[in-house]
Amino acid sequence: MNQYLRLLWVFFTARFRPACPVLGPCYTSMRVGLTDLDVLRHVNNGVYLSMGDVGRMDLLLRSGLWARLKRDMPFAVVAAETIQFGKSLNLFQRFRIETTVLGWDDRLFYLQQRFLRGEQAVATSVVALRFLRRTGGTVDPHEVLKTAGEPQHSPELPAWIADWSASMRELRQATEPQR
Repeated sequence: MNQYLRLLWVFFTARFRPACPVLGPCYTSMRVGLTDLDVLRHVNNGVYLSMGDVGRMDLLLRSGLWARLKRDMPFAVVAAETIQFGKSLNLFQRFRIETTVLGWDDRLFYLQQRFLRGEQAVATSVVALRFLRRTGGTVDPHEVLKTAGEPQHSPELPAWIADWSASMRELRQATEPQR
């Protein structure tokens, strides 16, 4: 995570900003800084993914899920992500990240994050998240939702997400060293 100042800001200001639903949307406002830029003077493609980390943490904090999960202290890790760009963000421009949970399966949560300048999406990412216990092992999405007091039945996931998730598993298997 190379967004420490933004992350600290989110931690310190979460209690003063409006709560959001566990499944979103959660809007996280930001401004493009000098260290976000690449040599072409627009936000570097990898920085979008790091900013997405901050948006996801904002959702966890402002929805209250972080506080409810603290007992077991599982933590969310990115299993896979993809992003599509439409427009550039330039120095000092204001934008928001809209974070929404699209749904889940027996292993992963699927979130969409849209980077919005005004109402225009300049980039859209989809992230597959898994919760892990600090003591080891995966936390089932239904257990996370039960702790959050949320419905445990996922909205119907678009077919392309199931295909994408299966493709990511195939890629991981194909690139693992043979034993």
